[in-house]
Amino acid sequence: MSQLDVITIGRAGVDLYGTQIGGRLEDMGSFQKYIGGSPTNIACGTARLGLRSGLISRVGDEHMGRFILEELARHGVSTRGVAADPDRLTALVILGIRNRDSFPLIFYRENCADMALCEDDIDPAFITSARAVVATGTHLSHPGTEAAVLKALGIAREGGLKTALDIDYRPNLWGVAGHGDGESRFVESAAVTARLRDTLHLFDLIVGTEEEFHIAGGSTDTLAALRAVRAVSDAVLVCKRGPMGAVAFTGAIPDDLDQGQAGPGFPIEVFNVLGAGDGFMSGLLKGWLDGEDWPTALTYANACGALAVSRHGCTPAYPSWAELQFFLSRGVTRPDLRNDAALEQLHWATNRHGDWSSLRSFAFDHRLQFEEMPGFTPEKAGRFKELCLKAALAVADGRPGYGILCDSRLGRDALHAASGTGLWVGRPTELPGSRPIELEPELGPDCGQLAQWARDNVVKLLVFCHPDDDPKTRDAQLATVHRLFTSARRNGLEFLLEIIPSKVAPVGDDTNAALIRQFYAAGIFPDWWKLEPMSSPAAWAATVAAITENDPHTRGIVVLGLDAPEADLAASFRIAAQFDLVRGFAVGRTIFGDAARAWMLGQMDDDAAVARMQDRFARLCGVWDQARQQGGQRA
Repeated sequence: MSQLDVITIGRAGVDLYGTQIGGRLEDMGSFQKYIGGSPTNIACGTARLGLRSGLISRVGDEHMGRFILEELARHGVSTRGVAADPDRLTALVILGIRNRDSFPLIFYRENCADMALCEDDIDPAFITSARAVVATGTHLSHPGTEAAVLKALGIAREGGLKTALDIDYRPNLWGVAGHGDGESRFVESAAVTARLRDTLHLFDLIVGTEEEFHIAGGSTDTLAALRAVRAVSDAVLVCKRGPMGAVAFTGAIPDDLDQGQAGPGFPIEVFNVLGAGDGFMSGLLKGWLDGEDWPTALTYANACGALAVSRHGCTPAYPSWAELQFFLSRGVTRPDLRNDAALEQLHWATNRHGDWSSLRSFAFDHRLQFEEMPGFTPEKAGRFKELCLKAALAVADGRPGYGILCDSRLGRDALHAASGTGLWVGRPTELPGSRPIELEPELGPDCGQLAQWARDNVVKLLVFCHPDDDPKTRDAQLATVHRLFTSARRNGLEFLLEIIPSKVAPVGDDTNAALIRQFYAAGIFPDWWKLEPMSSPAAWAATVAAITENDPHTRGIVVLGLDAPEADLAASFRIAAQFDLVRGFAVGRTIFGDAARAWMLGQMDDDAAVARMQDRFARLCGVWDQARQQGGQRA
């Protein structure tokens, strides 16, 4: 069995998308950074749809190159064929959305890393590990990269692999248009036509817009161009026709484009055409490689293209397989898909990166508890939280499934040091002890400061609430939570909601379930729930049911500690671990409490404090793992 389904070859760069919609590229004031380049987009797009994908390219041996490699890995794309070039920089594209018809972009690709791709970069064993190889047009524009592509295609065809070409014609990347004409999609060139025509016989599938077939076939008459391509290639030809959908031709070209095989189009609002073709190609490849008929494959392709043109960015806009199936079964309910709440929630929830099916978290985000300790100073607290991080990293030892909770008011240095370590990092936002809930002033009145947070930080909010709250208190708290949740989503940050009803009023088996339904009814969909230990399996069952009926794609639940003794935590873990949706724990004072008090008074040095916290955290992790194993679930 092949290790991969598809390998793409060609461009790999970073897209900087202007965030101001409707402005000139000259006037953009801020940008979103995304992975980019047609083959890279397709590799990620197919991976989201469940195909096992790989990429062959080069990136710079620098920050942007590492971003691409890490982002590919987060998508599950094999990077075995991506080389880090020590001499060249990663390609860069700056893009904008001017209006519904204009999408200006500038390619920064002078001597870029991916254009140094050469025959030596093509590993025959890697090629033959896949079922199909996909090339894109830009890498046929230069003798060196063309040689690399032709070598890969030769190996693929000798090995019986499928081959495909996305024509992806960019005139300025072929040198027939200027740097300021990045948006141009067609300039006639006999030289380009000749270069493309020499390779067309190597493919089983050729995909392009009408303009791209014009350049491949050497005619601005689409039927004539298709016939010219057919004269040199037996490939299935798929012609994209914009809002009219797409058609596939498996044999002779008929007298009318409408006589090709087609899939249904989707009446949606066009927001951003950049990258839509790569989304289309991802859906088409999914259908093709799964053995679907052409109308079905084109349905996938058209739907993926529709979702892509409705959102900001290229790769981030592409759907997951679950999202695509939902869209196809439910249909279009509003043309501006990016404002379809149900679709956007599913898009978010099924495209999150990282496996956090188990989470053992050391919580030292406390502020009030530290401030009340004898000997406290803000500087001491900050240094102590760095010791907490040191203990957490020692227990994790580079393994997945470990995390911390740390604040930025007292623990800023530890918080910043934790980013990029592989730890799950939760960061509190509530003013400690407030009810109705108030947010830390540093967030700003509109939570706008979340834009400055590291992207691996998880927004954590603790709310003291109860189903019996009076309407005024309940509505005020829900409004605050919704404001923060909305800002977290806007900034691409996951959201953890912690609820503690026992500090407000007596609780029963249905208390948490009732609260959880209130939050979902208010349009709040936490990625994570942090809940009190519950001694009743019935309470856990009711809680899990309330979550899964509203959001089957949630990350899960972590159990908090409330400064409980280790024996009590062990008992609560044994009950919670019976439920798969409970992913782990987030415990703090049980781990750091006595060490912090002694350290603040100078009665314990740094090494002793780290050793004690490391021992206690490790023991709790062992207690959880044992409880999970006894509960019959995977640790």
